[in-house]
Amino acid sequence: MGNNHLSSNRRYDPEAIAEYYYNRLWLVIWRFLVIVFSFASFLLGILWDKWRYHKVEDTPERATQLRKILTHLGPTFIKVGQALSTRPDLIRKDFLEELTKLQDQLPAFDDEIAISIIETELGQKINDLYMEISPRPVAAASLGQVYQARLRSGENVAIKVQRPNLLPIITLDLFLMRWAASWLAPWLPLNLGHDLSLIIDEFGTKLFEEIDYINEGRNAERFATYFADDPNIKVPLIYWRYTTTHVLTLEWIDGLKLLDTEKLQAAGLDTDTLITVGVTSGLRQLLEFGFFHADPHPGNLFALRDGRMAYIDFGMMDQLEQHTKETLVDSVIHLINKDYQELTQDFVKLGFLAPDVDIQPIIPALEIVLGDIMGERVKDFNFKTITDKFSELMYDYPFRVPAKFALIIRSLVTQEGLALSLNPNFKIVDIAYPYVARRLLKGESPALRRRLIEVLFKDGKFQWERLENLIGIARTDQNFDILPTAQLGLQYILSEEGEFLRKQLILAIVEDDRIHTEEVSRLWGLIQDDLKPSRLFNIALNALAEFSTERAAAILQK
Repeated sequence: MGNNHLSSNRRYDPEAIAEYYYNRLWLVIWRFLVIVFSFASFLLGILWDKWRYHKVEDTPERATQLRKILTHLGPTFIKVGQALSTRPDLIRKDFLEELTKLQDQLPAFDDEIAISIIETELGQKINDLYMEISPRPVAAASLGQVYQARLRSGENVAIKVQRPNLLPIITLDLFLMRWAASWLAPWLPLNLGHDLSLIIDEFGTKLFEEIDYINEGRNAERFATYFADDPNIKVPLIYWRYTTTHVLTLEWIDGLKLLDTEKLQAAGLDTDTLITVGVTSGLRQLLEFGFFHADPHPGNLFALRDGRMAYIDFGMMDQLEQHTKETLVDSVIHLINKDYQELTQDFVKLGFLAPDVDIQPIIPALEIVLGDIMGERVKDFNFKTITDKFSELMYDYPFRVPAKFALIIRSLVTQEGLALSLNPNFKIVDIAYPYVARRLLKGESPALRRRLIEVLFKDGKFQWERLENLIGIARTDQNFDILPTAQLGLQYILSEEGEFLRKQLILAIVEDDRIHTEEVSRLWGLIQDDLKPSRLFNIALNALAEFSTERAAAILQK
């Protein structure tokens, strides 16, 4: 098995990598020594801290030292640092804050090598390919660097060129990590040791996907398809004729960096609108499409002068199964409803708790951590606060972060951090709750309609206050129109599927032997401004037109 064989295998295969390096132990030993000596001063520093202080709670200089070591060790370790920054169950809070600063930046590699790679990959001389190309890269990251160019056909493009010999570096580091995991796992706490090799394999799989630029191009096109109906999101076109595994050519995005607030204001762009677009698109990726951008850091998102937001860099994407999307929606509902028993069950379904764990002692702990979120302090809630609180819980209870969710948490924390840097008063609930409320009230699918019923009924009783809250929350979005939702609701109530809700609503209005006129009038007060008589009549007519007179007669008889 030669080096060419290793390079030709574009999918992560831990067994093939192990076989290759067992025959080249001198490479393994040399890299192992480099890593050990790099971390030796860090470990000595930790021992020194323990000797110096009775209780080591906060050592920012040690956290900074770790960040510098990871940067020095190269691409794999930079990626590890970024991954660890999403693991509050593993990393102490002061280290977590330092690792989130890890920018995916490295010095650029030699331009002549980059040009040579482009010419070899595309099979043409540089002057035959482009009218012009920037003499220096416009951006450099851990896995590649980007040049701006103009094709002979006139299009302005970005050319992403992969660093040379990336695969040998990454495979050797992954081999060493997996080997270390095999003997470290038994000594680690249960919430980490049970699937340490799986976490490394997930990481390796994503890293291999990220260095395959053809895969990245396909991801970009798939992402663009999902957002085809969204006028606020821009995805660059891929130029397949100029794209290979190591060179990616895509439409040049002439945008403004999201953190450059002065330029954003000069262009007349409203940062709060940009935040709303960014967070809503993130929620749609997770809860609707199940296909999400796992690396939305400031270098991968740009504001266009027409107010749109552009995503670039589709190397790190991930896919959620349908049941996971539905369980995520469930967990938001159970959080809104303060159903901590059900929320704990959601954590089991999502893999944060093992199925055989006794959840009873965990429920009150969850209530303490999450209790304020839906209370008076809802405006103080943000996702980072929750991850910080969970980091404390995870030392006392057998929580673990499944490998898949490390990327989701990374995505959410990064997006929220970006939003907070644009507006320090930003609260993710201000956008997340209206979004979930609108989706539930619209009930686009049977699964969502069932979840709306779950929200509105508790222990067989209709929860008037919850319906008021949902409508109130949904209407905080200026674009939310109650009438199409009312039409969908009326059609649903009159349908066969809505028989249960129909009966329950009648019971709710007259439950406890009284007509709930007070609740009905409060609801009317919420929506009456939107319900002009002529529009209301048309909606009712349209809903009823869906049904035959025989169907209506059957409904009235029930």
